Amino acid sequence: MSIVKINVLTVPAEQREVLEQRFASRAGAVEGSDGFEWFELLRPVEGTDQYLVYTRWRSEEDFQAWMNGSMKAAHGGGGAGGAGGAEGGERPKPAASGSTLWSFEVVQQASPKS
Repeated sequence: MSIVKINVLTVPAEQREVLEQRFASRAGAVEGSDGFEWFELLRPVEGTDQYLVYTRWRSEEDFQAWMNGSMKAAHGGGGAGGAGGAEGGERPKPAASGSTLWSFEVVQQASPKS
């Protein structure tokens, strides 16, 4: 079965809109990756300043290939996925003040009955 990666991003209240805009501008950046199955950006509703970036992959190998390929190029190549806002080629300030990656294997799943 699939694997799930959840990136837990600590985002100060004044940076929430920036983070959401950056994710919106990167639309399509991961969807064409081999083994990619699902993406969701989850905004906190109450009691926390942590966003969850949920992705599901066919295998750990597919996730690692994306991490070491297009994701690394996008984050290490001078930009925030086309978010803009930087002048003189400088990278924009990160919207998140911290990040933790959680990893899970899917052992059971269900979908709505037709």
